Amino acid sequence: MRQKPLQLGGVTPFSATDYPGRLAAVVFVQGCPWRCGYCHNPHLQTRQAEDAPGWPHTLELLRRRSGLIDAVVFSGGEPTIDSALPQALQDVQRLGFLCGLHTACIYPRQLKLVLPLLDWVGFDIKAPFADYEKITGVAGSGRNAQACAELILASGVAHECRTTIHPDLLS
Repeated sequence: MRQKPLQLGGVTPFSATDYPGRLAAVVFVQGCPWRCGYCHNPHLQTRQAEDAPGWPHTLELLRRRSGLIDAVVFSGGEPTIDSALPQALQDVQRLGFLCGLHTACIYPRQLKLVLPLLDWVGFDIKAPFADYEKITGVAGSGRNAQACAELILASGVAHECRTTIHPDLLS
């Protein structure tokens, strides 16, 4: 049985800011269980975008970008929500691109599966782990974020940790 394709929310064919030191395309994956008030892609929180490109079309677009970009970054939403992410990363590697991931550190098991396929990870730490629920609206979310951060730090994969200052929690 063939796996369901990656559920996309859009593609940015060229970015000079989403993978440090590299030119990249950004593939946005639909879905995120968290409801952070400052989310910059709230339209991707649900997994119901109707006008999003399909993965085969996106893969062809990426193939045509060969020689123009160095990397493909999977962002979201939260890309690790999608069980098709490992296959999509392998598809991108076969095209000769570096693979990057933007993650909010939500799904440690899925992150552990994809870390060996990644060349770079940009990850968000939203607050002290004990205070995560105040930002995400999800009980226990800090435990998953901490587990993911520990996986990334131990992996040897190049990474960047980012924090959005929330005025009620950080000064």
